[in-house]
Amino acid sequence: MSNTIRDGDIVQVIVFNLGDERYGVDISQVREIIKPTEITRIPNAPEFVEGVINLRGQITTIINLRKRFNLEPKPIDQNTRIIVVEHDGAVIGMMVDNVTEVKYLSKSDIEELPPVITAKSEAKFLKGIGKLPDGLLILIDLNKVLNEEEYERLSKHV
Repeated sequence: MSNTIRDGDIVQVIVFNLGDERYGVDISQVREIIKPTEITRIPNAPEFVEGVINLRGQITTIINLRKRFNLEPKPIDQNTRIIVVEHDGAVIGMMVDNVTEVKYLSKSDIEELPPVITAKSEAKFLKGIGKLPDGLLILIDLNKVLNEEEYERLSKHV
């Protein structure tokens, strides 16, 4: 159970949307949240890679989570945000439709996902379901949205 968001009694979660679905990520994984700036495309990069940006002098790869999750693409607008995370020294931006709020979840508000979902290798980033008074929240691990091979490939593109 070491691969779960349930460490501690209360978890602070950043809530964001992709389409009609709400997702949550442990705030401790997030370095910062920014508005999109000019994105430079990278030839031969995977489909879900939007490109790179210059984040205060550091070249940062931007992943479109809509494309990564096989959702319908959506143009960047004034609500689009990039959630910046750091993984093994690599800084990666995850593009989402919008960031709505920060919520507090207790252990009792978090359910594990059924094994039929977590058994799939492409679902490794799913951590659980948060129960809120106004609905459910899909909890994800942003550090596992890409596998180690993909992180390595992307670090060579930059």
